[in-house]
Amino acid sequence: MASEKITVGKFKKLLEKRIQPLLELSGYLSSCDLDSDIFTRPLFGELLNQSVQIEEFLDAYEARNNCQWCVFRSLIAAFKLFSGVGYELVHIQHSLPTYHLLPIEEDFVQATRDCLRFTDAVILRTAKQMREEAEKLSLHLPVFSDRSELYSEELPAGRLPHDCKIKRKGTVAESVTLLATAFLNLSAESERVYAAGKAQPEEYESFVRSSVSEEKLRSLELRFHNLQSMYDTFVSGTELEEMDTDLVVLRGHISVVFHLLRTATSFAHYYERHLNKPRCDIRSYQEPLVRSEALLDKLMSYSLNFVCEYLYCAVRLCQTMLKRYAEIGEIEVSVPSYRGFHVRPATLISKLVLHYGSEVSMKLEGESYDASSSLDLFRVNEQINARKRRWLGEEIVRLDIVPSDSSDKDVCKVIRGVVMTLAERGQVILYKQPIEIAEKYCDFEGSMLERVTAGISELLVTGKIDIATNIKVRFVGDKRVLSDIKLLAENGYGEDRFGNNIALPEELEYLGR
Repeated sequence: MASEKITVGKFKKLLEKRIQPLLELSGYLSSCDLDSDIFTRPLFGELLNQSVQIEEFLDAYEARNNCQWCVFRSLIAAFKLFSGVGYELVHIQHSLPTYHLLPIEEDFVQATRDCLRFTDAVILRTAKQMREEAEKLSLHLPVFSDRSELYSEELPAGRLPHDCKIKRKGTVAESVTLLATAFLNLSAESERVYAAGKAQPEEYESFVRSSVSEEKLRSLELRFHNLQSMYDTFVSGTELEEMDTDLVVLRGHISVVFHLLRTATSFAHYYERHLNKPRCDIRSYQEPLVRSEALLDKLMSYSLNFVCEYLYCAVRLCQTMLKRYAEIGEIEVSVPSYRGFHVRPATLISKLVLHYGSEVSMKLEGESYDASSSLDLFRVNEQINARKRRWLGEEIVRLDIVPSDSSDKDVCKVIRGVVMTLAERGQVILYKQPIEIAEKYCDFEGSMLERVTAGISELLVTGKIDIATNIKVRFVGDKRVLSDIKLLAENGYGEDRFGNNIALPEELEYLGR
């Protein structure tokens, strides 16, 4: 039964039977120094395998909640976590030639070497403390021997011939669009990582507690793992890789970001779950295996910093790839119902276009506007408002709603009456009721019709009302980008008809970051 207690003697006997290989390995590590050439994937793999098994055994008996065994359990957890990080780092070292990474200013090779040395030092300290703790617990300590030959990893240069039949699958344009778009969207979701990777040391702790917690990093890690799997499923081993060498470069960046995020998740996990965990009051503790400042430094200045560097490189690569395979199209959409292309709609369209790095133009009445520039999009409002004013004059004449016998002193009253008539017909939107018409809106010269039209136009310009017309604009550019613009337009450009923000659909969530 889960509530039953096991005797210390029985528990120790069970543990001793299982833990001898790990105690022997920790004894061997205790005899090594940091400059030893022992930290290889076979070593990390064996250490990870053994510690996973022992951790699971200890957790089955809830050793973490027992004052006699909780320290030992924490040492096993350190072995498991840092051997996993070490494996990732050595994997990165060996894989760098195949990643075809784009150049960056910082020395990634040396930084990886330094991070690996940091990880190795933690493992050596863990091994020594484990032997000491095992003695305190009266566990049998096996005799250990030199294992350098067993864990050596000699890898002669060269590759096996690629003689598997190349798969024919899909088209280059489809695959590039699929992968590059997915990468760009993931990059947009990584804004918190961009900020953390460039943070100052005094900011590290606050970032880990908020924007780059273990939970958030693990979620992002899994997304990049899925993207890597997508590549291996649809592109790897096909003719596509030979037809566009940028695909291999993109795959390398996806992979290095994924593996760096795995190290980041592990560092964040250890910081949150072990360094900051309340300690048992009964047991005395040795020096910590790793100090929080050193761990946070590796999380931020190595893992997240280089995630940022390689994300940034690959974003530009993806945008270049999308431009190369851009399929030009055209769509027609309605202008935003609230004040046309004012700040929010113009900013969202600009951000959308810049996200893909494609050239997209917006056209209205023979004029062309750069859709990547919110300032350029603001200019189209001049044309939109001019069309609204023309429509207003024509509609007032068509409906014949200006009394012909009105006197000069009735101008404000007539303006209010016309506005309310148009509002009742759904042709004018009132942003404030009752509508206030200042005397200056009535001080125009000309006929009553001209004065009323001018007064209502002034209300439009000052934002007190808006004209509900179905003016449409055309966007010309990459069909992939136009698809998102169309979706944005269908969702009111992020606003309702009164200018209140509304939620964007899931496909456009990157615009909200």
